[in-house]
Parts: sequence; structure tokens; C-alpha cells
Amino acid sequence: MSSKPSPSDRGGLTLREAAEQAGVKPATLKRWASTGVIPQHFGDPGRWDGPAVAHARIVARLRERGHSLAEIRRASAEGQLAYGFLEDLFAASRPRHTIDDAAESTGLEPALIERMWGGLGLPRRDLERLTDEDLEALRYIASVLASGFPLVAFLQLIRVYGQALAGIADAETRLFHIYVHEPLMREGVPGLQMAEEMEHVAGDLLPLASPIMDYVHRRFLQRAVEQDVVGHMETDLEGDGDLARTRVAIAFADLAGYTRFTEEYGEEEALSYVERFVDSVAETIPDDARVVKTIGDAVMVIGIDVAALTDWAVGFQALWVERPRARIGVHSGPTLYRDGDYFGREVNLAARVVARARGGEVLVTDTVIDAVKGRTPVEFESVGVVKLKGFDEPRALCRAYSPEEERRRG
Repeated sequence: MSSKPSPSDRGGLTLREAAEQAGVKPATLKRWASTGVIPQHFGDPGRWDGPAVAHARIVARLRERGHSLAEIRRASAEGQLAYGFLEDLFAASRPRHTIDDAAESTGLEPALIERMWGGLGLPRRDLERLTDEDLEALRYIASVLASGFPLVAFLQLIRVYGQALAGIADAETRLFHIYVHEPLMREGVPGLQMAEEMEHVAGDLLPLASPIMDYVHRRFLQRAVEQDVVGHMETDLEGDGDLARTRVAIAFADLAGYTRFTEEYGEEEALSYVERFVDSVAETIPDDARVVKTIGDAVMVIGIDVAALTDWAVGFQALWVERPRARIGVHSGPTLYRDGDYFGREVNLAARVVARARGGEVLVTDTVIDAVKGRTPVEFESVGVVKLKGFDEPRALCRAYSPEEERRRG
């Protein structure tokens, strides 16, 4: 007669293994299961699977934050903790490697692994509990470095990867919560049924995320390479050979009187307004430009062609007729590029220029005037030599406008 299969044989974890992964004592985990804090829908009570352990980790965190078991049990029944049941979708192997194991397997120094891990934005404590997938990713990294890619550049690149993908993951989670999880909760769907429905939706969507991101990445990479070739040629023609700096056109756009608008109409209406504004900027900027970042109601745009960016700024003011009105500052000059962002004196100057503009205005520096002569139908009106905050030397600024649009407005 065959012996009864163990939990591990049946594809699950023992109570002790599950407790270790959840970060609690086995007795605590057993008590939570017997009192309904962890729902009993996982089949064999002696078998602990991924969703059960994930749910237990959530319970442990909530207990650390002072929530009572009664509150947690009620939240679980209402489906507020249903995300824990999606754990199996990620299908990660169990942590069983240390940073020393990774160093031996990849040939990378432990200190370098730790530095890159932190650059990605991943928790350093996980370096002592790495999975097979973690080890495989570190081997990819080692292969990139072995191919001759400069370490200083790769460290910047993985920081950009980490920041961008963390933002993507955050957006995916929040939007899934708002448009899938919350509606199910409002409908009063029972917790376990809700978990099953969420698992079904997430299971259909998750396999599509990577192909979509890979497609978008390739499209943007192709465009970025083309723009970089043009940018290098123009830099060579200008005789500026400083590889540490990149000459770009810089525009800052924000909303005049946004703080007052927020006070009058409330944060939700103001946020919706900013989203429309940012979308309008992103949808209308020249092909060689991109939105680098948004800070509150401010948008930073970087382009290659300063004439095209100036034309866009003036044209955007004609399109954006809502209130509060937009104000835009345009400048051009050499900037320092690092971690997907642009820094330096010229960027700071562009930010100061927009601060001097009024709603509906586009202000540009004398550098822009010199760069766009004969290349744009836009006209310029001097506003004088202006002292900008943080700069010792005053700067000549001009208002950029469309004569045709001014005549239309009367």
C-alpha cells in the first residue's frame, strides 16, 4: 500500500515552509487558517499554495501596522485582499540562492551585483533569497557587460529600466484596482468569487503585457536612433564635440493660476484638467520631441529642432483655449544627460523663462531667436532684458506669436 503523498509531492508547501515564506510562526499561520483569517478554499488543509502564502504575507503586514484580526477577516470576506490570490500568475520559483551563489554563477562581484540590484530599485534584502529567475536575469546582465558595453553606461541604463518599469507596474496595479477590483467590491461580489474573476481577467491580460511593451520599446528605440543620428550630424556641423553634453531644444509648459484653480474647483477636477493638458502636449509636440517628465502641472519637453519646437509652442497656444491658460518657455543649449533625464544650466534657464510668462504666452530666449532666423513663420516681440532667479546675468527675452492668429483674434 502506497504512503500518503506529502504537500510537496502534491505541488504545495508544508506548513513550516509556508510560514517561513510568509514571515510568521507555523502556529500563527495555522491559527489564521482555522479562524478564517486565511480563507479555506485552497483544497487540502495540509497543502499551502502560492495564493495562500501571498494572502498570509498580506495579513502579516496588516498585523504589523496594527490592524486587528477581525478587521482583516472582514476585509478578506469583502474582497479587499483579493490581490493575494493572483500570486500563481507570476509563477516564480522558490528563493534558494544567495548573493554569493549569484556571484559564483555569473562572475560578477557581489558589490557590483548589489549596486546594480539597488539601481533597478529592487529591495536589497532579497539578495539573500534569490530565485532561479533572479539568477537568470543576473546572467543576462553579466553577458551584456562581457560583450563590452561600458559599465558606467549600463548602470545608468538599468536605473532608467527600473524607474520606467516601476512606474508601469504601479500604473497597471492602480488601474486594475480602479477599473476591475473596485467595481466588483461595489457590486458586493463575495471575496472568493471576486478573486476568481480577478484571476481570470489578470490571467488574460498578463501574457499580453510583455509583447506590447516590447513592441512599443522597439518603435521608440527606432525613432530615438534616427533622431540621435540627426543630432550628432548637427552637433558636428556646429563644431561642438563635447560628448558629455547634448545640444537640445527645451520647452517647459505649465498652467497659469493652477493653484487658484485647484482651490476653486477641487483636487479631482484639477487633476483631470492637468491630465487633459499633459495629453494635449504629448499628442501635439513635433515628431523629434518627447515629454521627458511631468512635475505637477508642469511638462518638460526635449526636442532636436528648436524651430519646430517654437512653432509647436505658438501653435499649441492657439489650440489650448481652456482656462487656466497655458504658458510656455523655450530655450536651447547644451545639457547633461543622465538616467533618462536632462540636467544643467540651460535646463534651469528654460524653467525660469516659463515662470516669467503670462497665461497664453510663449517666451523664448535670445538663443532661440538666433537659432530660428529664417526658419519659422513665427514672429518675436522683445519684452526686454530680464533678471531671472538664480542667474547673475540678465537675459533678453522675446514673446513668440503668430501674426495670423493675432489678426484672427482681433
